Amino acid sequence: MAQVEIPLSNTFQQFFQSERAGSVLLTAFALLALALANSPIGNEFVGFWQNVVAGLSLAYWVNDGLMAIFFLLVGLELKRELVSGELSNLKKALFPVLAAAGGVLIPASIHFALNAGTPTQAGIGIPMATDIVFALAALSLLGKSVPASLKVFLVAVAVVDDLVAIIVIAVFYTSQLSLTFLGLALLLLIAMFVMNRLFKIVTLVPYLLLGVLMWFFMLKSGVHATLAGVLLAFAIPASKVVDDADSPSEVLEHALHKPVTLLILPIFAFVNAGVIVGAGWAESLMSSNSMGIILGLVVGKPIGVTLFAFVAVALGLCRLPNDLAWRHVFGAGALAGIGFTMSIFITNLAFVGAGDLVNDSKMAILIASVLSGLIGFTWLKLRGSPAN
Repeated sequence: MAQVEIPLSNTFQQFFQSERAGSVLLTAFALLALALANSPIGNEFVGFWQNVVAGLSLAYWVNDGLMAIFFLLVGLELKRELVSGELSNLKKALFPVLAAAGGVLIPASIHFALNAGTPTQAGIGIPMATDIVFALAALSLLGKSVPASLKVFLVAVAVVDDLVAIIVIAVFYTSQLSLTFLGLALLLLIAMFVMNRLFKIVTLVPYLLLGVLMWFFMLKSGVHATLAGVLLAFAIPASKVVDDADSPSEVLEHALHKPVTLLILPIFAFVNAGVIVGAGWAESLMSSNSMGIILGLVVGKPIGVTLFAFVAVALGLCRLPNDLAWRHVFGAGALAGIGFTMSIFITNLAFVGAGDLVNDSKMAILIASVLSGLIGFTWLKLRGSPAN
C-alpha cells in the first residue's frame, strides 16, 4: 500500500517543535541539578528548596504552583485532541487510547507484582506516565525518516498516559480532604462552564482569574492543587475548527508552549532532579521498588502499548493507520517509557517524607528514561522507515 502523507495542523507542528527545543534546556538543568547535588555544596543545594516563602517551601511552590501551569497546558493539548484532533473521532481515537491503556496497565502491574503489600506499593503510579517533552524530542531527531502519523500517535498516547496519571494523583495521592474547600473549587468550575456554555464569554481573563482562585481552594482541599490546571483547561472555550486563531483555548495553548517548555519544566528539573549518588546506589537499583520502576518503564511500556494496540486491531475495534507498521508502534511504546518529569512528579507524592526512597526512585527513573530513549530511538532509526 502506498504511503499516505498525514497533514499536521500548524498548532501540532508548533507544539512538536517547542517540545524539541525544551528538551535541550530540560536536559541541561537536570544534569546541572545532578552535578550540584553531588558536589561539596550538595546538602546546601538540596536543602535550599525547603526554605519557606509565604507559608510554603520553594519546592512546594514549584511542584504545586508552577506545575499547575504545566498541567493546564496538558489539559489544553488533550482538549485540542478531543475537539479537533486525533481523539475527535471515536474510531481513530480507540487506537491510541487502547494502546495507552496498555502502556499504563502493564507497567503498573509489573510494579505492583514486585511491591504488593509493602510500603513501596504506593509507587505503582510512577511507571504509568510518559514525559511528552523528551519522548517527542527523541522522535523529532528522526525527522522524516519516520511516518508523520507516528508523531500524532505518540502524542495521543503520551497525553492519555498523563491523563490517567492525573486521575491516579487525584484518587490515590490525596491528603486529608476538606469537603468545604473542594466544594468551593467545584462551584468555581461550574461557574466557568456556565460562563462558557450559557453566557458565551470568550475573554480569557475571567477564566484565568477564577482558575487561580480554584487552584487556591484545591490546595486547601487536600486534593493536589495541580489538578486545577486540567479542570481550568476544560472550562475554557474551544473551537472545532483546526488552527482557529480566535479560539481562546488555542490562544492560551500558543501562549503557554514556550514558557512551559523553556522555563517551567527546566525549573522543575532543577529543583527535583538533584539525585544524590551515594555509595550504595547500585544496590538500591535492585530493590523491589526500583526494579518495578525500571522494568515498568523499559519493558512494560513497549509491551503494553504494542500488545493492547494489536489486540484492539485483531478484535476489529480500530485499525492500524495506513503508514504505520507494528514495528513503529513498538518503537513509540519504547519512547513512551521515558517517564522523567511525570514520574518524578508522582514520586514526590507517593513517598512524602521518605527522602531516601524518593532519591532511589528518582535514580531508577533517570536510568529507565535514558534506557527507554536509547532503545526507542535506536529501534526507530533502524526499523522506522514508513510502511509501504
